[in-house]
Amino acid sequence: MFEFLKRYMPRSLYGRAALILLLPILTLQVTISLVFIQRHFEQVTTQMTEFLIVDLAHLVSYYDDGDPLALAQAANVARALRFEIEDPALAQQMQEDRVAFEDLSGRALIRTLHDSPLPITHIDLTHPRRVFVALDTNSGPYVVSFERRRIAASNPHQLLVLIIVLSVLLTFISYVFLRNQLRPIKRLSEASLEYGKGRVIPYRPSGSTEVRAAGAAFVEMRNRIERQVQQRTQMLSGVSHDLRTPLTRLKLGLSISDDPEAVEMLKDVEEMEHMLDAFLDFSRSDAEAALEYADPVALVRDTVAKAQKLGQVVLTQTAGVGMVQLRPDSIRRALENLIGNAQRYADQVQVSVLLNERNLRIIVEDNGPGIPASLREDAMRPFVRLDPARNQDQGSGVGLGLAIVADVARSHGGQLRLSQSETLGGLRAELVLAR
Repeated sequence: MFEFLKRYMPRSLYGRAALILLLPILTLQVTISLVFIQRHFEQVTTQMTEFLIVDLAHLVSYYDDGDPLALAQAANVARALRFEIEDPALAQQMQEDRVAFEDLSGRALIRTLHDSPLPITHIDLTHPRRVFVALDTNSGPYVVSFERRRIAASNPHQLLVLIIVLSVLLTFISYVFLRNQLRPIKRLSEASLEYGKGRVIPYRPSGSTEVRAAGAAFVEMRNRIERQVQQRTQMLSGVSHDLRTPLTRLKLGLSISDDPEAVEMLKDVEEMEHMLDAFLDFSRSDAEAALEYADPVALVRDTVAKAQKLGQVVLTQTAGVGMVQLRPDSIRRALENLIGNAQRYADQVQVSVLLNERNLRIIVEDNGPGIPASLREDAMRPFVRLDPARNQDQGSGVGLGLAIVADVARSHGGQLRLSQSETLGGLRAELVLAR
């Protein structure tokens, strides 16, 4: 049952708060309306009908007397008691009691009149303002009518109006206070969501003590992560600077050497430089400059054009137009890694870019051997080399290509998805970035 209710529950915090606020008020209104108000007006109607029966019994006594003088006086008595004597032919048209479905107090009226000792045959309550009562007296059938308000509580709507007005007023006051309590939670949620997308927005903890504590913890966590990223980047940049100088001297010395073994040693030095560049790319993947608006379609088209010089790659599909807030250099490097990885193991590479209101999708497909489903999670981990399908030992790979792409996706609040290409049969790498 709870699983069934979850499908219809509001998703947002404000929606659920409104439901918590309004549901008890509506339940209280319905309960009061159906229980208290109905019973109250039924009792009032019953009591007023009992007083009416006394007057009606006095009038019926003149008809039951059978004396012509009494019958003549019945009309004057009816006027004095505020009754009207209707056409006797109307009694033949009243074959049953008639009452509207929504007339709850009318049922109490009919029940009370029939329980009285009066010779009442039928009652008609369909008229909006009058009640018609058919009587079978000793002098024959008669129809007596009177105003409905004689047996109805005066101003019956006042209690309902009072309940509704008070409910609206209390709901408004509760909403104002509840909104002030929910606003800090919403601001914390927005700051967390934006930081998950790689965007840092101004945030200051506010609200209740618990919300302030959670906000302060979030700010401290965000600052600590930023410090760790900066320290890692600075450390690797320093290591890179210190290593490049001796590597450059080795490379220069080996390039002018006449020793035959110098050629192999020079290849080792170049591979070390490539590995060093890969490490730096991985360290910079989530420590880029601030986000900026860029055209992703133009960025992908430019990257594909450059990659075409190194192998077969085609931009097959573009959909959507608009600017997206991202880190262009980081996205370009991630796309170059995907295309380069595909060109290494395949001779056909297709790239497509799809842009909609919710996300940006960049898809790279090839006709290579692909990656088994059981190894796709491992392929996105740093320093992992797959074997034998896409062995990273081929060439100068160090197992950071897909890890860099996955890290770039996470820094933009997205993810890298690996699957099998339906069109080419090889690997399908889908870079999904939240807008």
